[in-house]
Amino acid sequence: MPSMARHRDRGRRIWLVVTTGVVVVAVVAVSVVVLTGGSGSHPRAVVGSSHRATRATKTPGLSASPTTTTTSTLPPPAAGFVAGHVTAVGDSVMLDYQAPLEADIPGIDVEAAVSRQWETGEAILSQLKAEGQLGAEVIVALGTNGPITDADFDDMMGALQGASRIVFVNVHVDRPWQDPNNAVLARGAARYPRVFIADWATLAAANPLWFGPDGTHLAIDGTGADDLASLITTTLTKGQ
Repeated sequence: MPSMARHRDRGRRIWLVVTTGVVVVAVVAVSVVVLTGGSGSHPRAVVGSSHRATRATKTPGLSASPTTTTTSTLPPPAAGFVAGHVTAVGDSVMLDYQAPLEADIPGIDVEAAVSRQWETGEAILSQLKAEGQLGAEVIVALGTNGPITDADFDDMMGALQGASRIVFVNVHVDRPWQDPNNAVLARGAARYPRVFIADWATLAAANPLWFGPDGTHLAIDGTGADDLASLITTTLTKGQ
């Protein structure tokens, strides 16, 4: 009898071990099915789910650096102009805001110099066009250093005829030619298509603290320089 009892106890232990093993195998099998999303092994389904979750929570990156093209609706330029490029010609005031203008319009070619006259700027633009290096979009910021006439404006437009868009920056200078020059620029813009005025004179008059003792030049890296660059960029981009 003791031998039979030991035999029954041993049988029960074997049965328990086998049963436990079956249960463990079943649990593992269920876990595999749940993790892989169905029968069989599909680890890519798990990786894909994690990838989608990562994309959903990822902070969007910055867009690629813009080109010098300011709008996709510009008419094509004539021969001698470089499509998608911007050229700016100006005097010493442009030097004050050159850095923020270059930041606002990456790739822009800025040709600025102290005491530059209207005729010199016209000659530079004509040369660039003859060399096939003039941007299809042009910024002209001249007229600070002397009076200009309607004929001067027409001569400038003769050099720039065929550009996709032209922005003239009117002037703010404590000289008797300020208002007459701005009137010439306004009349000129009204006579020619694709020509716009960046109204610096109005913005400057409303912010006298931006200027140094001469009332004309701006602090480099100052608020006035930033705002003038922004005004020009907006006018060039929107055409208004």
